[in-house]
Amino acid sequence: MHSYCINKLLDLEDIIVKKIVHADSYVKIFIETKPTLHTCPHCGTQTNLVHDYRYQEIKDLPFQFKHTYLILRKRRYSCSCGKHFPEKYDFLASYQRRTRRLSYKIIDLLRGSSSIKYVAEITNVSVNTVSRLLDTVSYSTPSLPSCIAIDEFKGNAETGKYQCILVDPKKRCILDILPDRTQQHLSSYFKDVSRAERHRVKFFVCDMWQPYVDIAKAYFPNATIIIDKYHFIRQMNWAIEKVRKRLQSTMPATLRKYYKRSRSLMLTRYRKLKDEKKKECDLMLLYNDDLRAAHHLKEWFYDICHNTKYSEQRVGYWEWVKAAEKSGIPEFESCAKTYRNWSEGILNAFKYKYTNGPTEGFNNKIKVLKRLSYGIRNFKRFRTRIIHCSIR
Repeated sequence: MHSYCINKLLDLEDIIVKKIVHADSYVKIFIETKPTLHTCPHCGTQTNLVHDYRYQEIKDLPFQFKHTYLILRKRRYSCSCGKHFPEKYDFLASYQRRTRRLSYKIIDLLRGSSSIKYVAEITNVSVNTVSRLLDTVSYSTPSLPSCIAIDEFKGNAETGKYQCILVDPKKRCILDILPDRTQQHLSSYFKDVSRAERHRVKFFVCDMWQPYVDIAKAYFPNATIIIDKYHFIRQMNWAIEKVRKRLQSTMPATLRKYYKRSRSLMLTRYRKLKDEKKKECDLMLLYNDDLRAAHHLKEWFYDICHNTKYSEQRVGYWEWVKAAEKSGIPEFESCAKTYRNWSEGILNAFKYKYTNGPTEGFNNKIKVLKRLSYGIRNFKRFRTRIIHCSIR
């Protein structure tokens, strides 16, 4: 009964615990197995003739917050064909000095955002061992869904400064990580995808970067191009920020500091401000006509974005563009020009409601992973780690 309970605690079958040694930082468990019939790998004959014994130290999962070692009394068998071969164990792979479950645990820990060095420390293995185990994980290129989103992130891998991420915005999962964002590489990547698969893509979500649109038109002829909501809204936010900064340069030092520290009042929706903050905002808007007109245009555009009827959004959008072009404010005239040039993709965003939100969320996780790892230069390993972390 005592031996049975120890075996259940260790979760190891068919082993005999001979001794357990506890120290401050480690636990050593001396184990052995009963001799049984084994098949010779050379001739296929069964034998139970023991040739010799030897002890092997095997790393296992931590126990009681201590490093754990299994001291296994291994035996070699002798066959009638004259060959000797080692005994096989379910919990130990051939030529390994760590248990299978420790290897599985390391791979599982790599799903988090912890660095490889940290995983190596808590599992009592080397950094190179963790890296080699990560290299055994492989993710193939999946088939493209009906809606795909693309964006770049600053990975600084060996393939270049920027890498690309492909995401399924419907299922909110990563499809693939591309080593480069150049048009040449993107063309090469999508050219390898079958024509039938590319033609099944109905929506292509991207930011306001022309090479992405060119790729979409060239390789996804049936796809509706959608400009991400965040990227076109920030054009308007940048415009009102430029107006504020332009006016600040003409203000006295004290007033300039106040406007700079209170810039959030200009960017926050007016209806979301508390009464005290509304009064402060109204006081700031009294200073200049351009700032007041810019704030009005900002609030108007947000109302258009939050409208649930596409027909009203479309009409309101073009009215806003025309009003901004006639506003006499250079910053909003430039913004209106951008909106006119990208009107098709922006209006599609209003109509179909797809965004790059999931993509931006994955980009943030990638930044955290890269910061904790102090960068990952090996692109193949970087790609594996990103996809591995995103799967739950």
